[in-house]
Amino acid sequence: MYNSDSPTRAELPSSKQLLRSTILAAVSAVVLLVAVVLPAEYAVDPTGIGRVLRMAEMGEIKQELAAEAAADAAAASAAPAQATDPVAAVTATSNAAQPPAPAPAPAAAAAPGIEWRDELPFTLAPGEGTEIKLKMAEGAKAQYAWVVDGGQVNFDTHGDARGKSISYEKGRGVAADEGVLEAAFAGNHGWYWRNRGQANVTVILRTSGDYSDIKRMK
Repeated sequence: MYNSDSPTRAELPSSKQLLRSTILAAVSAVVLLVAVVLPAEYAVDPTGIGRVLRMAEMGEIKQELAAEAAADAAAASAAPAQATDPVAAVTATSNAAQPPAPAPAPAAAAAPGIEWRDELPFTLAPGEGTEIKLKMAEGAKAQYAWVVDGGQVNFDTHGDARGKSISYEKGRGVAADEGVLEAAFAGNHGWYWRNRGQANVTVILRTSGDYSDIKRMK
């Protein structure tokens, strides 16, 4: 049987070539780390490339989910401690003897006197999230109102552009919200909602004002 000849010394890569290949591999790894991994996993985007490639938004969502999971775990661990607290037990007994206060009605999604330009209803399954953005110029204002049918949601009102991002407001377990969104810079500004409940919910968003486009991102 014929075995292939071993390469000669002249055919083997030189030390200089190996060093150059190693340096190129290291540089490529650093570029991928800065441009893709950091924005996509940790929402850290020092170069702005992650924002252009929409990796930074993915990282922001992952960080929000991690924060929500940590908060839910902390609340779950605190519940047994409260149950064994004698003061909490007395308070709970006292409150149980009183008739429950009526639950506040959610704010109306269709505020009177406003002609809404767009209305977007959508349904979120348990654990599902979605994002809607308005394309706005710096200083532009948009009137909005949204209401949840069938439960509550966590939300994050924020904006982003190339190399820029801002969080205007966050909430947990909210059934409705309304107000005016003023763009801090030219770019996409809007909301991210997540259903942390055990049943489907329907969210209705109504908007009007100074924006050129409205889009559901995911």
